[in-house]
Amino acid sequence: MKQIKLMLMVLLTIGCSDYSQDIELASCSFFSPIQSNYSKAEEIQDVLNEMVTKGIPGVAMAVYDDGEWWSASAGYSKIESGTPMEVCQLQYMQSISKTYMAVAILRLYEQGKIDLHASIEQYLPNRYYPYLPDVKNITVQMLLNHTSGLHEYNFQPAYVSKLLSHPDYTFTSEEYLQFIEGKPLDFKPGSKYAYRNTNYLLLALIADAITGNHARYITKEVFDPLGLTDTFYRNERGYINYPLLVNTYWDRYSNSIVENVSRMQQNNVASLIGDDGIVATPGDAVLFLKGLMEGNVLSNETLQLMKNWVNDKEGKPTYGLGLDYSTFNNKIAYGHSGGGLGSGCNLYYFPEENIYVFIAINLGTVTDSPIFKRAEPTLDKFFEVLVRK
Repeated sequence: MKQIKLMLMVLLTIGCSDYSQDIELASCSFFSPIQSNYSKAEEIQDVLNEMVTKGIPGVAMAVYDDGEWWSASAGYSKIESGTPMEVCQLQYMQSISKTYMAVAILRLYEQGKIDLHASIEQYLPNRYYPYLPDVKNITVQMLLNHTSGLHEYNFQPAYVSKLLSHPDYTFTSEEYLQFIEGKPLDFKPGSKYAYRNTNYLLLALIADAITGNHARYITKEVFDPLGLTDTFYRNERGYINYPLLVNTYWDRYSNSIVENVSRMQQNNVASLIGDDGIVATPGDAVLFLKGLMEGNVLSNETLQLMKNWVNDKEGKPTYGLGLDYSTFNNKIAYGHSGGGLGSGCNLYYFPEENIYVFIAINLGTVTDSPIFKRAEPTLDKFFEVLVRK
């Protein structure tokens, strides 16, 4: 989820006791790809350590840098037990899951099962129509590049209030759509860009209608071809209840005191489809983006479609089909970021430098926190070191 300022306002109005939601966490002994003589290793490790000294509970990353693999971590994956963060533990991918969902839709496109320029009315089961305005004028591509004009379900106070008041409640996809029932379009479909989780929820429902099970299809068409053995999404029995999944924390009152919200985070992510829901090791995250950019899951022609950027309100390129266009230290990057109640992450490819990187923290990024504000310059330093020749 992108940052939601509305959520902060609701948080401040909900009275509730301190959370104690830790989950069991196993230590791990297997390793992501690593190369001990990586030239930037010492400097990057220092930056990760600095992030922890500024209050981030734990951080883990993996990088492929022009032929060199390296993984590193710092801090704790579970503060209460003093369990160190390790590169072999599972991290929440949050909105990075949208890129995986987009790849699945584009695989369907390559297989001739979906037309990107067709109305979603052609694919979406009609029981969802009452919640959505003007479905006949919204295309599949408009969902992929966030130009549909549809309203955002998690901007709704009723949703945020229920989520935080009932942390163990599991939402259905239809309930998410009910929160925007009767809401008019924010703008004419195709006329501008506005990032909306609702778009990717609908893409998952469309993929379900075409394949019978979009999660199983993602495993078959994305995870398996790329050898992603440490990546999980709804297709496995006991999904999200993994012993290597990190504990997660938030600074609820913006006072630099963190609380364990692992069960709320876990349950929230388990409810989400299309726009969120994947967990993976840092190494597997990098393998996914590397495999995608090297043409191992989509054709070069389709990959180019992913890079047809739409512009933001300032006229700058911002988003393609499940990829965002960003710059770090004035270097162009393709990928995605993600944030949730108890985590935040970035997965990017720097084409000029031939660098792929994933970095995750187990502190929530969707509410204001002085911890995150203190650590943000250090994250900027991380990318500065990474892309420096």
